[in-house]
Amino acid sequence: MKAACVRRTGAPDVIQIEDVPSPQAGPGQIVIDVEAASVNPIDTYVRSGVIAAELPDPYFPGCDAAGTVAALGDGVKDFKVGDRVWCTNQGLVGRQGTFAQQIAVDAQWCYPTPDSVTSDEIASVALVGITAHVGLFREAHLEPGETVLVIGGSGGVGSMVVQMAKIAGATVITTAGSDEKAQRAADYGADVVINYQKQSITEAVMQAAPAGVNVMWETRREPDFDAAVGMLAERGRMVLMAGRDARPEFPVGPFYVKECSLHGFVMFKGTPLELRKAADQINQWMDDGRLKANIGATFPLQQAAEAHRLQEEATLHGKGNLTGKIVVKV
Repeated sequence: MKAACVRRTGAPDVIQIEDVPSPQAGPGQIVIDVEAASVNPIDTYVRSGVIAAELPDPYFPGCDAAGTVAALGDGVKDFKVGDRVWCTNQGLVGRQGTFAQQIAVDAQWCYPTPDSVTSDEIASVALVGITAHVGLFREAHLEPGETVLVIGGSGGVGSMVVQMAKIAGATVITTAGSDEKAQRAADYGADVVINYQKQSITEAVMQAAPAGVNVMWETRREPDFDAAVGMLAERGRMVLMAGRDARPEFPVGPFYVKECSLHGFVMFKGTPLELRKAADQINQWMDDGRLKANIGATFPLQQAAEAHRLQEEATLHGKGNLTGKIVVKV
């Protein structure tokens, strides 16, 4: 079979398309004929060596995939050959990735794909959708009627947070860096969109929510906690999903006087039960049309290196006009 292989960490060009043996389903695993995978920022960190990890040789990049079940391992009862499925949480903590024509995945990380949803759509939603769900509901305990501020509402995770918060009955304020991205965020349901190239985020938020926001979702690599605490309401919750190397100042006094809380989490440390709960709700929302995929670019497997280059330029260097997720067609 064909696979995008990494045999040493480095720049996107280390990804090479190779012929490799097809995987076998071990106990508790299914083999998936992959139709679509997607690129996440963490994929570029692992591939480049920014995040040190023990990798299979060769290593296939990718956390997410969607396709059909080709084979079942011993003990698998929830799926049958031919079922349409999707998976996430791959390519991390020793698990093989997804950029290959076939992959063997532990069935506990796999979920049925609704008939109304394409493989491209569900692959693009997988990791970012579960990340948004875990952050909003397991961590922030979002309630109907609350106000949410999403930094970067047109991006992969941000667009999921905007949509899920609206589904949950929240008022959503978000930010974008261009009129085009602002319109996209509005299309996903944001009530207020702040173009931060033209407006002060803090001033615009306080005008829209004078009492502050109940939940702030931070996607930037360098959080500004002084500004954040100023925008939070009493008992506001701030969710962090970026800034691995950040060491910003923190306003301890204002933070605890407001009885705020700070929630840092990484999706791939969630339990199978937590991720399945999120996946089940994602399936329901996508099936009924309330949650929509945000696909910004599509590449064939043969151009996996180019897909990684585009993601890296957008994530690390702020270049290009990428809005949404990159899908790799297998």
